[in-house]
Amino acid sequence: MRAVRQREFGGPEVLVVETVDDPAPGSDEVVIAVEAAGVHALDTTLRAGAAGPAGAATLPMTPGREVAGRVVALGADVDAAWSGARVVAHLGWRSGGYAERAVVAASALHRLPDRLDAASAVALIGTGRTAHAAIDAAALSRRDLVLVPGATGGLGSQIVQLAVDVGCTVVALVGGERKAEIARASLAHSVVDYAEEDWPDALRRVLGDRRADVLFDGVGGAVASTLFDALGTRGRTVVIGWSSGTPLTVDGAALASRGLTVTAAIGPAVLARPGYLRELETRALASGADGTVVPAVHRFTLDEAADAHRAIEQRRALGKVVLLP
Repeated sequence: MRAVRQREFGGPEVLVVETVDDPAPGSDEVVIAVEAAGVHALDTTLRAGAAGPAGAATLPMTPGREVAGRVVALGADVDAAWSGARVVAHLGWRSGGYAERAVVAASALHRLPDRLDAASAVALIGTGRTAHAAIDAAALSRRDLVLVPGATGGLGSQIVQLAVDVGCTVVALVGGERKAEIARASLAHSVVDYAEEDWPDALRRVLGDRRADVLFDGVGGAVASTLFDALGTRGRTVVIGWSSGTPLTVDGAALASRGLTVTAAIGPAVLARPGYLRELETRALASGADGTVVPAVHRFTLDEAADAHRAIEQRRALGKVVLLP
């Protein structure tokens, strides 16, 4: 089979397609013929040699932790009903998704809903579960005015749709005119381009006499600091990452004097709850199947894996980045 292999740490160019042996499943595993593989920002971090939540990657490796496709081989202890099933799965901390075949624990499998193609399912299984965790953490009500920076990314675009479904007023914030055009065509009620020099003034015009109730921050840095200042009394911030490379920092005095709260929808906040990840995955797939969320997908071929990583690192991705073997 063909697979993307990484034999050294470095830039995107270290990702090379090779021909390797087909994998065999363990007793409680299956092999999937991969139709779509998700690409995550964490993949770029691990490729460069930095440690992720589970430590640094062990080389050589095939990256990728989100896959969808058809089950083509079963381990000895796996229910025969999975044979030939179209499925989607998150591999956890295990890698191996950027390939024509991937080994998956049977316990991680979800049947692919009829209304979802493989690329959309991959966009929901990991990124979608984070979006649902963020919505849970925010405890949204239909009266809330919500700020979503990075609103055309794989995660931000799903949060926009989920918040609109609750009934919130959503302000989408993006970087660049192309992304602003896409955001204007989305469900968001207002769009602000933080690539423009006067964007804080534009935000103030959009808010008018109101203050924001919720900030979903996946950007960090100066953008997040400005948006944090736009929160009203008892405003809530949900941290879902920091694509700028710099996490949001907050002043404890500001938290106390304005009654603000900051929480996270990644890491221990999610992992510490038994069964919660599986629940989130199920809900994310259901939201795609019923049309509540239509995932934005930025497609690349397996041979374009390096370009896919560049798109994420250069913040050019429009939606969830997915490889199609």
